[in-house]
Amino acid sequence: MTAHTVHHFHVNQQPVVFAGDAQAPLLSVLRDELALSGPKFGCGQGECGACMVLVDGQPQTSCNLPVWAVQGKAITTLEGLGTPGQPHPLQTAFIHTRAAQCGYCVAGIVTSAAALLAEHPRPTRLQIVQALDRHLCRCGAHNRMVHAVQCAAAAGCPPGAGHNGNQGNSGGNSGGHNGGSNGSDYGAANRTTTHQPLAPTTAP
Repeated sequence: MTAHTVHHFHVNQQPVVFAGDAQAPLLSVLRDELALSGPKFGCGQGECGACMVLVDGQPQTSCNLPVWAVQGKAITTLEGLGTPGQPHPLQTAFIHTRAAQCGYCVAGIVTSAAALLAEHPRPTRLQIVQALDRHLCRCGAHNRMVHAVQCAAAAGCPPGAGHNGNQGNSGGNSGGHNGGSNGSDYGAANRTTTHQPLAPTTAP
């Protein structure tokens, strides 16, 4: 029998009360109940990063995170990082450098990058690559996006910076999911990176 209980948490600094299936994925609550389209459904197994959100400031895939696991926690999606009038520096940098291709993976990537910059305001390229290691980009725009994060950390890039191919496309996917990166170091720098789940191990 499905357990329906009341859960209280915050999304983008707004209080949320969810009375529904305790096992419902957080992603479905965000998209279907709260109409937030930033996090995307990709693989459904927490492997591609398209659904990435911040849970108490830490990147977490939301497609495989049950809503009971975020009781009392603060969730931040892409929509909560900035506004059209005052975008997050990462959002500005991604636009100015034209880092995205189709854009489907970008919300998750920007979200993970925001957590990185909050902890390391001037990250090295290696730190950026490691932070984005969980993310797949099937368009192969990895290097452009790493460059955009570097621009955001350096307080911005002029419009069009890095768009003439000098950053290049990686031609492969991150995190070692699919090989053949064609020169990109995105996702290949540190194979010892581990990702700890935030969900409790037992349901209430």
